Amino acid sequence: MGSWMIALAAGAFCIGMTEFLPMGLLPDISHDLGVSIPATGNLVTVYALGVVVGGPLLVALTINRRRKATLLALMAIFTLGNMLCALAPNYTTLALARIFTALSHGSFFGIGAVVALYLAPPGQSSRALALMFTGLTLANVLGVPLGTLLGQQTSWRVPFWTVAVCGGLAMLAIWRFIPDLSAMPKPDLRKELRAVVQPNVLLAMAITAIGFAGVFTIFTYITPILEDMSGLVPHEVSIMLIALGIAATIGLNIGGKLADWKLLPTITLSLAGMALLGIIFAWSMQFMWAAIATAFIWSLISFAVGPGLQTNAMAQAGDSPLMASTANQSAFNLGNAGGAFLGGLVIHLELGLPAVALASAAVAVCGALLTVYSMRHYGKTQL
Repeated sequence: MGSWMIALAAGAFCIGMTEFLPMGLLPDISHDLGVSIPATGNLVTVYALGVVVGGPLLVALTINRRRKATLLALMAIFTLGNMLCALAPNYTTLALARIFTALSHGSFFGIGAVVALYLAPPGQSSRALALMFTGLTLANVLGVPLGTLLGQQTSWRVPFWTVAVCGGLAMLAIWRFIPDLSAMPKPDLRKELRAVVQPNVLLAMAITAIGFAGVFTIFTYITPILEDMSGLVPHEVSIMLIALGIAATIGLNIGGKLADWKLLPTITLSLAGMALLGIIFAWSMQFMWAAIATAFIWSLISFAVGPGLQTNAMAQAGDSPLMASTANQSAFNLGNAGGAFLGGLVIHLELGLPAVALASAAVAVCGALLTVYSMRHYGKTQL
């Protein structure tokens, strides 16, 4: 794909790492700032809200700016935001800094996806998106644990400084490796807004939200599942999380290649596979080796749906994909939050951890059925 792809993936890695960074540092931040653990956990929630609102807003404000300059500006916001997080003297300042940082998230991925499709060789659009999203996946499964370890050994502020430095390096990579994009067609804001509210585009974003809700219903609670049901000890769970990250990375790239071949059928089969593996996992999680094998395959199949979901939203928007691309990032975040809520609700109702996997399967089935509906009614736009 070229060095430009590495630059986009580097930016995706940095942004993905900062989203969930507070999760592993909750006790340290809570103790240092004198707030409760639940309040500290809301630092992830306010970031997600910043993504949902900030992405479309910043795209609207920068729609006539040059794409490369906009990507550099977004990474500058990201870098400054993490510096403010590291310097925050109290909880309120930290929360506001998190919201400021989140403004760059959805717009970076939205614009980055459009740039990736523009620069990708013919017939490799979803593969390009998969490579960019690989940076996001690696951030979640490798960057966040390493950031947590660094914060535990030093201070919770050090990982934020580290991510800020990474943001600066990503800016350098974008400046050096992203080519001149002045020849890209200039989008029209009104046309972009009309495109994003079309029924087929809204349906595509609904499939994204539901599809990733299915992923995060299980993924959010994979640690207690592996410890309490499968019998893994904490250090074995850490190794397993790395293995799941490897599976997710493989799945992303396989899913990208398949989506370039048949877009909506790939999404349908991925969601159906996620549902089937969720049902199997509800049974196999009580047996260590069966749980390990099932979880690995589940991660591979589940994350394979990601590139197709992003490509689908952009394809349904036709020649006005920028706002749809960005709004679809909000859909991903809503799916993450919705899946975590659903899994937590199942646990709160004391239905048992196997029921979490069954809930994930039910959500995935809904996503697959919506994709089949989209295929029948809007199949002409599939790539």
